[in-house]
Amino acid sequence: MALSRRAVLITGAALGAVGATTGPPAATAAAGADYSTGPVGGATFRRLAWPFTLGVASGDPDHEGFVLWTRLAPQPLAEDGLGGMPRRPVEVRWEVAADERFRQVVRRGTATARPESAHSVHVELAGLLPGREYFYRFHAEGHTSPGGRTRTAPAPWTLPAALAMGFASCSHYEQGWFTAYRRLAETEPELILHLGDYQYEYAREFGPNRPRGHEGPETRTLANYRQRHAQYKSDLDLQAAHAVAPWVVVFDDHEVENNWADEAPETPDPDFPARRAAAFQAYYENMPLRRSSIPVGIDMQLYRRVRWGRLATFHMLDTRQYRDDQACGDGYRDCAAAADPVRSITGAEQEAWLLDGFRRSEARWDLLGQQVFFAQRDRDAGPVTVTSMDAWDGYVASRDRITRGWVAAGVRNPVVLTGDVHAHWASDLKLDYADPTSRTVGSELVCSSVTSGGDGFDSASGSHPWLTTNPHLRFQNNLRGFVRTTITPGRLQADFAVLPYVSRPDAPAYTRASFVIEDRVPGLHQTYDRPPAPTARLAPGVDQDRYTVETETSRP
Repeated sequence: MALSRRAVLITGAALGAVGATTGPPAATAAAGADYSTGPVGGATFRRLAWPFTLGVASGDPDHEGFVLWTRLAPQPLAEDGLGGMPRRPVEVRWEVAADERFRQVVRRGTATARPESAHSVHVELAGLLPGREYFYRFHAEGHTSPGGRTRTAPAPWTLPAALAMGFASCSHYEQGWFTAYRRLAETEPELILHLGDYQYEYAREFGPNRPRGHEGPETRTLANYRQRHAQYKSDLDLQAAHAVAPWVVVFDDHEVENNWADEAPETPDPDFPARRAAAFQAYYENMPLRRSSIPVGIDMQLYRRVRWGRLATFHMLDTRQYRDDQACGDGYRDCAAAADPVRSITGAEQEAWLLDGFRRSEARWDLLGQQVFFAQRDRDAGPVTVTSMDAWDGYVASRDRITRGWVAAGVRNPVVLTGDVHAHWASDLKLDYADPTSRTVGSELVCSSVTSGGDGFDSASGSHPWLTTNPHLRFQNNLRGFVRTTITPGRLQADFAVLPYVSRPDAPAYTRASFVIEDRVPGLHQTYDRPPAPTARLAPGVDQDRYTVETETSRP
């Protein structure tokens, strides 16, 4: 994973400084206090200290534009969640340029950062040229933000030669360093998907697998969630990944609470609606999302499509907000209710939207960006089927309708992209998982976590016992990392990148395995498999199968 000159510029400690005022004054950055005074609108205010501690981001690109994001927070960990900002609006100027030194500014304007939105800024741009790289930055009260790189999607009628896309999930701050985000940035992707568990709601816990700690209590209030997002956004490795390419994000459970389902919390809680509304509000404030995703109470429109010319359509799903509650009390179960045809993980409206998208698609590749494991994973080697009630296995009829929907629509190359389970997986998708010889009708690529589960361990490919029970499962690895894909009209290549450890910063990344999906040929073909590394293994005596189940289904 060679680091180019441009990646050095963008992912440096200052994320590509573009002038003397792009960094925090050394004397005030740590304290986050105001310094000096100046007139603003006829009144006198203390000038803000360095407000760009949370970096910059862009997202949801189309062929005319994208969303630009920042949030002003000179004291990001303030307990009230407002980042040390005064309770007044602040004017923020923004610039978009065709070059990284901002000599060719093509658009500029102003936005207002308001206290009721935690001084976040969302600039939704249109009218730009398709398929172009752009650079952007913000200015506020004498300060200039780090610069970011983004791009527009290709024109809808074009067939791009290639798309470099990476995806990641599950970044638990307490359980390791976010080096995987920086290593992903260094590969210079054109697009990044985040498939959920961007932050974790838990209060600080102590132990040998907690190299750094959460600020604040378990997140329940709007102030709690704002503070937690700010703590995560303060991480420079995460900022580097945001600054290098546009992101397309969806949440999973930990952005609200572990294993929540629609209006059902993990455990009975009369205050859960208020908690969900607060979590949604903070999520929108801290993500580069369009106005269509502004939450209204406990509702938030998150499922949507991002088109990359005629090469790829990304159907971004929401498998939390509309699902039926997990069957049989959640966990891994042999559960007849999981096959109930009335049950849904997407809800009827989202399911109809997705099936209609399949029928209308003209893309070479249709990719479902979503949260939980799609293929069947039976952990019982005998005649009983024991599967996760929190994944699509707990909503068998829902999965069957979606799968048969893309087959009936003649979708050319369906690929499901998944997070959640804290390990790399790759699988063929079937219409009938009970028959190993049945037709393969798609593929699933599952990214490991950025940190969740701690260092993890390496093992020989094919050694996980579930691969024998489920022959459609083709690969598993329990190191942390991300997946980088190269999508062309003729094939999709997926490289499973891993880090040998996350309990210390600055780990290297390397490709553990690579798979290719050929155009019009459903199923995975492995092209590379690196032997297991000798480091980052579980302690002696820890059962690998039991560890894998526990890290996926309970609080690690």
